[in-house]
Amino acid sequence: MIVRVMGEGQVKLDDSHFTELNQLDDDLLSEVESGDEAGFRRTLTALLDAVRRLGTPLPDDALEPSELILPSPDATLDEVRQLLGDDGLIPG
Repeated sequence: MIVRVMGEGQVKLDDSHFTELNQLDDDLLSEVESGDEAGFRRTLTALLDAVRRLGTPLPDDALEPSELILPSPDATLDEVRQLLGDDGLIPG
């Protein structure tokens, strides 16, 4: 799957990492819903770190369709709340 991190570029991830990323996404959704700013910041950082660690960056000139678009590391809780909708960032 191709994941875009807003402001950073695209990363190719093997589908085998979906479970780990989905758990972080579930945690992030809970924190956004409860307004837990500290938890939100911690989990967003963990989610983006996992994508960077597990994925392979695509070249800057690559324009692949992204299956997931994740917020930038400096996104606010309210910005992510708007992106999440009812299902989280990662469709389950």
